[in-house]
Amino acid sequence: MKKTYILDTNVLISDPSCLNNFQDNDLIIPILVLEELDKHKSRSDEVGRNCREVTRVLSSLSEGGDISVGVELRSGGHLKILASSAEIRQLLPPELTYGSSVDNMIIGFVMQLRASSPDTNPILVSKDINIRLKCSSLGIKAEDYLSLRVSDNVDSLYTGVKVITTEQSKIEDFYFDSSIKVEDVTSEAVYPNQIVVLKSVDASNTTVGSALTRVTSAGTLVGLQKFDNVFGVKSRNKEQIFAFDLLLDPTIKLVSMSGRAGCGKTLLALAAGLAQLKSMGDRPIYQKLIVSRPVQPVGRDIGFLPGTLAEKMEPWLSPVRDNLEFLLGSSKIKDNNQSSSRRKKTEEENTGGFKDPYLDLMQQKGLIEIEAISYIRGRSIPNAFIIIDESQNLSLHELKTIITRAGEGTKIVLTGDVEQIDNMHVDTFTNGLTYAIEKFKEYDIAGHITLIKGERSDLATLASKVL
Repeated sequence: MKKTYILDTNVLISDPSCLNNFQDNDLIIPILVLEELDKHKSRSDEVGRNCREVTRVLSSLSEGGDISVGVELRSGGHLKILASSAEIRQLLPPELTYGSSVDNMIIGFVMQLRASSPDTNPILVSKDINIRLKCSSLGIKAEDYLSLRVSDNVDSLYTGVKVITTEQSKIEDFYFDSSIKVEDVTSEAVYPNQIVVLKSVDASNTTVGSALTRVTSAGTLVGLQKFDNVFGVKSRNKEQIFAFDLLLDPTIKLVSMSGRAGCGKTLLALAAGLAQLKSMGDRPIYQKLIVSRPVQPVGRDIGFLPGTLAEKMEPWLSPVRDNLEFLLGSSKIKDNNQSSSRRKKTEEENTGGFKDPYLDLMQQKGLIEIEAISYIRGRSIPNAFIIIDESQNLSLHELKTIITRAGEGTKIVLTGDVEQIDNMHVDTFTNGLTYAIEKFKEYDIAGHITLIKGERSDLATLASKVL
């Protein structure tokens, strides 16, 4: 039986291609929604782009017939754009008629449609939980738009690690041959570049043997590479060992790392990138290191910033610079002709604060680039190690824009925490990092690892757990 869905503005903004995701059901867009789209279409951000895209889609559909009567969609459904009547305020409860809330007017539109067509029983589709709660209190059917969600449970997200219990003899065979077929130890599904921890237990369930392995595209388990020191950084737990194995493998073109604050995501990625720079690393592969992050404020925005582009971006990119200065400061290849105290004094006299001149020199030579996401669009970047920090604040479109910038010989690393999202237009299940984790897990040029243990400090680790 066909259903009638009424689309809220936020559904169209979140997914401009949503019209073909409702199968053969009927869709209705209130003219109020077009007014909302018109208000936001001039914005220069992702919201503005999506508004303009939706407007183009609707304009194209209107050319195929009378959109007030209904035009056919590619999915087999029909789309109408309808106006409200002057009586919708009389259908709303008194407390919803105050002011000029578009949300309340859309609820009134649904009530009007239901009153004029009792057999229709329309369903409002909105990503706004408050609208859905209002509808529920008024006996109106309302649903969330779920097509963009790649999962419904945080615990079901791909972690990149699987623990398999097997016989001790299988583990011994693995160490003897340096590899073993996946089918010999498990019938469970595994993914390329997934970390598999083999272990054997005795009658009391005590581990008596184990092996750290990674799944290859050929369906075998091979041992992990051992990296004692990566640009001055040593792994402190097994998940960091797993991360370095993926980060330092040039055949893996996309690596995603998720985890709570302080688990070392950014530091590991930067250390791996510096270690593989031809100009300074001991594993020379890439010509340059590019580090970027979304310009997304935490809490209340501080407004426009004065100064040049570099000065404007400094507050957003300072966490990245802090990590780079730490790594370059501990590197043996750094120029030590100028003493630390003299260098600090010189910089304080010139700039009022200490900045690492070696990092500045690398940036001037174009070997290290630190910039905002906005300036990656349109580029084609070959032979580079690209790190996108805080990628949980990316939308699907922004993620696609970034990954499609990768040229020949380029590797992209996405880091972030899917439970710390500052972008109001995405959530745990619709952000760019979650999409990358779930959509690329089946491909042998991608790998993922979820870091668990905090290593920044005891205080930071405790805060991430209890706050």
